[in-house]
Formats: sequence, structure tokens, C-alpha cells
Amino acid sequence: MTARNPASVPRPHRHHWRRDVVELAAMFCAVAVADAIANLVVHGPRGPVLLVASAVVLLVTAAFHTWWARRHSHAPPPRSTAPTDQEPLPSTSSGATTTATATSTSTASATATATASSTTLWRMRTTVRDEPGSLAALCTALARNSVDILNLQTHPLPEGGTVDEFLLRAPQELPSADLSRAVSRAGGHSTWIERADAHDLVDTPTRVLGLATRTALDAAELPLALRQLLGRCTIHSIPATTLSGRPNAGADAPVEGVLEATVMRLRDPSGGAITVERPYLPFTPTEFARARALVELDARLGPRVPRSQDVLTLPEGNEITVRRADGSDLPAARAMHDRCSERTLSLRYHGPVNDADRYLGHLLSPRFGRTLAATTASGKLVALGHLLWDGDETEVALLIEDDWQRRGIGSELLRRLLAMAVEAGCDSVYAVTQASNTGMVAAMRGLGLPLDYQIEEGTLVITARLDATPVSSRLPYEPPYELPRELPYELPREQSAPRRRR
Repeated sequence: MTARNPASVPRPHRHHWRRDVVELAAMFCAVAVADAIANLVVHGPRGPVLLVASAVVLLVTAAFHTWWARRHSHAPPPRSTAPTDQEPLPSTSSGATTTATATSTSTASATATATASSTTLWRMRTTVRDEPGSLAALCTALARNSVDILNLQTHPLPEGGTVDEFLLRAPQELPSADLSRAVSRAGGHSTWIERADAHDLVDTPTRVLGLATRTALDAAELPLALRQLLGRCTIHSIPATTLSGRPNAGADAPVEGVLEATVMRLRDPSGGAITVERPYLPFTPTEFARARALVELDARLGPRVPRSQDVLTLPEGNEITVRRADGSDLPAARAMHDRCSERTLSLRYHGPVNDADRYLGHLLSPRFGRTLAATTASGKLVALGHLLWDGDETEVALLIEDDWQRRGIGSELLRRLLAMAVEAGCDSVYAVTQASNTGMVAAMRGLGLPLDYQIEEGTLVITARLDATPVSSRLPYEPPYELPRELPYELPREQSAPRRRR
């Protein structure tokens, strides 16, 4: 079926009498001019010479016109002669059209791949004057260096300036120092820049909504959500009271919170305070407002822990149930302490056995980490596994009742805790134990992960690296949502940092 162009359909012409009059007048003028020329040639002294000269001029003109037409008809088409919506494409067979389209698509894909491989993603934050044209000058300086702005956020400051945060795609050969100098010449100061990756391409509203969802589903997610929101920072949860019952210093944050340059303090809904530190980059009022909104959401929703559970069958045939634990399991945990031997408690808590019960309130709080509980078919609590947020690091700890040791419960809890650590974006976890605790050492070695061993103050610290270990399947007791990965610019953990023995 041939498509017809409406512009090519002939239209009927209307007959006008004015056109006939003009044509007759032109004809009369031509006759008069021809008669005058004929009289001049016939009666003039050089009539034949004028006729020959006129013929030569006409021949030369015709030859020049022919040469000019042939030259421009064979000239190459300009570069901008691509077919548009108004120009019909040349008629080709379907096979040729498909081949041409595939060739064009592959060429565009190859060009895009080459462009992506020759560029680098940067996250940059700089402070500019709050006046018209300051941002335009900054964008012009970036454009001069062939830098593409992918995302931009503005953080107004109370003293009048503005902090502009960019996600940039720059040429690979452009070093960060040259980029910083270009921004400085354009009026930016206190510039901070670091490498980014594809995970940073998510826009800020989408990322904040995801963090709010994590916080709403699990109270243990609030510290991790704050860390994802604010970047590379250190978060400490300070309980309202110490283990001895005395008020804890630094736990009296006001309801509205406190912002002090590189430190912000927020009131913890479960009691105490949450302290966030970022020494390398001051917080802005916008970031403080976002963090306070997440804490307020956690306070309004109250205590909550996913109630999913998983039933496992031990080698001897007994069934145990693995689930998340919280403060409501405190009486059962104390009863398990009473059934444990002094050696088991001393291997776990590394201190006086009589103080073991004081740690349970802290360990079972979702604010300080996640806890897994193993219970029998009758509901008796026989094992606890803890994943504890320790500033920039993550600690793992196990307590198995004496009668249920050497049955694989500790190894099962440990594997699940490490899977939770991977989902939370942790690069490594460490366990503090003693060399005589062969059960814990064997469980860590059974993970099949790279391990580092250190002796600190008479205790053995075993660190497992998780960066090359993806989560193979979703944990059955975890909520049905995907945890965003840790921000790409997380600083590596110092191997010699002191650990807190819990």
C-alpha cells in the first residue's frame, strides 16, 4: 500500500482575467522591442556585426549555465540532510530497512558505551554566595570543562550563603584538582569532591522515601537509614541510663535536636539520644531537617520488629524456631541466663557473671542492632544471636544454652546474622571471644570467609570480610523489601581500632 502525500495532489486552478490582460500587455511590449531591434540592425551601418555578437553572447551564456548546473548537481549533500517527519524516506525493501535500522542502533549503542567508559561520576559540594547569577557562573565554569550536571540540590544556610550539591559526569582525563580549581574561580568555596557510582543516580526524593519505608518496617533500621541519608558518618545511640542505673552523660538531647556544625544530636524515641558525627563535612540545616523527620517517623510508629519466623530441623530431629527478638523477650532471656553455666556466660560477656543480666536490655533493644532468638517447640528460649552497630563497625555475638550447644544452632544463627549484615551494607563483622572458645572459633571458620585474627587485651578478635559475599537468598524472617546498599564512599574500617566487648 503506497502512502500519498497530500502536498503532491494537484489542485484545480481558478481562471483570472487579470492574468490574461497582463500576458497580452507583455506580448505587445515584446513585439515593440523586437521591431525596434530589427530596425536598428537592418538600417544600421553595423547590423551584421551586432547579430553575430549577440549570437556569441547567447552561446557563452548557455555554456556557462550548463557548466554551473552540472557542478552543483554533483555536490555532496550537507550534513544536516537527515530525513525529518516532513520528508518522506526513500523507498527500500523491508530487509534493507531492518539492516539500516540495526546498524544505526548498534552505532548509537557503541557511541553511548564509549562515552560512558570515557567519563567519571563525581559528587561535589561547594558553597556559593546567595545572590543572582552565582549558580549560573558555576554552571558555566563546569560547561567550559565539558562537565555534565546530572543532579543538583541546594541547601540554604542561615548566614546567607547556599551549599550546592552536584552529581557530575566529567571527562575521564579531567582530574578532581582541576575541577575544584574551576569551581573556585567561578566563586565556589569550601569545595568537597569525591568519586560516585551508578547508585548515586537515584534522585533524592526516591532515596528518602526508601529510607522512610525501611524505618517504618523495622525500628532497628533507624541508625542505618540515618547513615544512608547523611553519607559517611558515625552514629552512636546513647541510652538514657547506664548499666548501673545512673543518668548517662550526653543523653539529654532536646526534642527539637541540636545542630553543631559537624555534629547533630537527636532525641531517641526509645530513650536517650542519637549522636551523628561527620568531621569531614559540616551538616546543613536541610540535612538536619531530613534526619529529624526520620526520627519523628520512628517515634510516631512506636516499637516494631518484623514477626516472621523460620522453623528449622536439627540433625537429631528436634525443631527450633528462629525469629527476631526485642525487649519483650527480656524475661525469657533472663531465664536462659539462669540455666547457663558460669563458663558459658563468662565466654560470652568477658566480665563478671553477675553483671550478665544488665546487658540484656541493651542487647535486645532494636536501636543498637538486631537480635535473633532460637526457641524450642515448647517456646523455651535456648539461644540468642546479636548483630550490634558499633559506630562504623559491626559486632556479632552468640549465646547458646549449655544443653543445646554442639548441635549446629550457633552456626545457623551466625550465618543468618552475617546475611543480615550483608543486606545492611556492612563490609565486615567482628567477634570478640577467647581462644578457648572453640565453638565460636569453629563457627566463624565454618563460614568460608576471609578471616583476620587479632589479640587485644587478652581476648581474640576475629574479623570476617563480607565485601565479596552476596546474599544468596532472602531470609524467611526478614520483611519483604530490598535494603539499599551502603553509600559507595564508606571509609574502610581500621583493623587496629579498639572494640567494645559486650
